[in-house]
Amino acid sequence: MKPKAGSVKNRKRVGRGNASGHGTFCGRGCKGQGSRKSGNVRPGFEGGQTPMVMRLPKLRGFKRANKVVYQVVNVRDLNLFADGEDVNIEKLLEKRLVHKKDIPVKILGDGKLTKKISVKVQKVSASAKAQIIAAGGKIL
Repeated sequence: MKPKAGSVKNRKRVGRGNASGHGTFCGRGCKGQGSRKSGNVRPGFEGGQTPMVMRLPKLRGFKRANKVVYQVVNVRDLNLFADGEDVNIEKLLEKRLVHKKDIPVKILGDGKLTKKISVKVQKVSASAKAQIIAAGGKIL
């Protein structure tokens, strides 16, 4: 059995004359730290300059990478809709209660709801849910 064609390559032989293509400087370029035998410096080393890690301020805490930020709409704002109307992101965009279609929406329970509406959004707080149901509406 043989390995697949092209999967095995010959080792690069450096320092075996200029005809090999890797003679004289052996692929290390000319002079400088990288051309020396101990020129392998640790990751993040910037030649003695204060490294980026040390130049940045020390911040406490952390930011969650998967945090979901919602566009917030209060129930008092839903009074703009007619009785029996279905409320979704598109309708909220038309009334300019939210600004982006691709960011999820959360309904909060601030204010009073007087209309009977059906709400279909990503999240609804417990107090908003109670108000929507009390007004005769429903959450889809």
